[in-house]
Amino acid sequence: MSDGPASRSRRDLLAALVATPLATHALAGRAQTGARGALSSGAPFDYAWLKGEARKLAAQPYAAPDTHVPAALAGLDYDHFQAIHFRPEHALWADRDSPFRITFFHRGYTYRERVDLYEVVAGRARPIDYNPASFDLAKANVDGHALPHDLGFAGFRLLFHTDYSRDFAAFLGASYFRAVGMDYMQFGLSARGLAVDLGSDRGEEFPRFTAFWFERPQPGATTLTLYALMDSKSVTGAYRFDLAPGATLVSDVDAALYPRRAAERWGVAPLTSMFLVGSADRRVSGDWRPQIHDSEGLSMHTGAGGWLWRPLSNPEGVHLYTFADRNPRGFGLMQRDRDFDHYQDDGVFYERRPSAWVAPKGDWGDGGVQLLELPAPDETYDNIVAAWKPATMPAPGGEALYAYRIYWGARTPGVPPLAAVTATRTGLGGIVGHKRTQFSWRFVVEFAGGSLATLGKDTKVVPRIHASRGIVELVSARPLDAIHGVRAMFDVRPTDDSIEPVELSLVLTIDDVPVSETWVDQWVPPAPAERARLLARG
Repeated sequence: MSDGPASRSRRDLLAALVATPLATHALAGRAQTGARGALSSGAPFDYAWLKGEARKLAAQPYAAPDTHVPAALAGLDYDHFQAIHFRPEHALWADRDSPFRITFFHRGYTYRERVDLYEVVAGRARPIDYNPASFDLAKANVDGHALPHDLGFAGFRLLFHTDYSRDFAAFLGASYFRAVGMDYMQFGLSARGLAVDLGSDRGEEFPRFTAFWFERPQPGATTLTLYALMDSKSVTGAYRFDLAPGATLVSDVDAALYPRRAAERWGVAPLTSMFLVGSADRRVSGDWRPQIHDSEGLSMHTGAGGWLWRPLSNPEGVHLYTFADRNPRGFGLMQRDRDFDHYQDDGVFYERRPSAWVAPKGDWGDGGVQLLELPAPDETYDNIVAAWKPATMPAPGGEALYAYRIYWGARTPGVPPLAAVTATRTGLGGIVGHKRTQFSWRFVVEFAGGSLATLGKDTKVVPRIHASRGIVELVSARPLDAIHGVRAMFDVRPTDDSIEPVELSLVLTIDDVPVSETWVDQWVPPAPAERARLLARG
């Protein structure tokens, strides 16, 4: 099951964004004098107008996107597509005293859908034209003279004056976008405008941004504002993005959504990531690297003020969970482990991948944070999605408004004031040196931060554990000096042959008062034959 058009070539995009930082420039063409209907050169533009356009579009039949490109572009392989370089001197605003520049992705290879782009100056929009002379096409063996001048673009990159050679955000494919904090400048997980029917049996729908408008920034500006029009079979939308680069990049998002037809569910503020192998899940364990993931866990700050941590997994089948909540305070896909030794990848540096934290603005009402986990055979698959699922959906002809902030970087607000989970490990249960006569599975959860580093030697930390089935045994919690925290351990022993999931939770307490976030997980016991094999091996 794919996670959308952008993930069909996930590492292709990663290579474009990370491995070739010098190829990050494009041309903003001269203003177009021909009309494009309501979007013609010099047309008045503001967010209210865009919301009106999205509402009108929702009342019209859906039109499939323009995916036609000349054969020379459609036939490109990965290497030749990556050989298309942008000419840095022609970036949008490169000829101005501007703190921001914008460069563009060429259409071709798997990126064939056209995206219309506009610059907004003093409340009026002008189209940005494609010009083949803006790109170095020679190494791709593409004749620029044979390409149409109305080809358009596939997407764009955003650059800041602190380093015009590397982009801090990029929009490419469907409604996908990604950003980085400038502490590491390393891309990883992505966000989307909207997910439709996430994990549904009838198949997920991937809305796409069809047009963007860029407000020309003033000299000295620290925030770039852009707008997007979204379209799909089920919903249209108008979006405003305010992006402020920094050690932690902050992107404010306003979304106005208009259903065209009924959908089973929406995923608001969706985040998409990759998890292949981690300390607690080595189902795909043939690789020499200890851990391989862009994100290691889902963090949630509930409307009631609680903090939850759910370690990610690479399951054998499709797993879909919903953590019910009301007016959530935040959720995110996090990369907490920053130790190179735990990854050993000196090519893509997983320890540098950003976390992304979604902080809702206003009340989002009843619903739940939804987590979708898909099986992935290797790291080229984005197999993790987290999003807010509203309890009620607007009817066709209605409107739904959402506002939120996404923080990107190694340091985000998604850090609980209590002790936080730093690692989850699992393995065969039982007592070392004693013959195992019954199958059990061990869970080891490590916590650090909060008040744990200041505990007296006589302070007793008690793990409060819940399991929906089976017997919890061999429970312990003891200081772990290596992390200035506490390691909690327990075994779960199944009482029957069922392979139905077991819901688990763990929180550390002192005198019955929680001193840690709540670790939650779902364990699927192995079939009886596998249990016997593990016992015999152990």
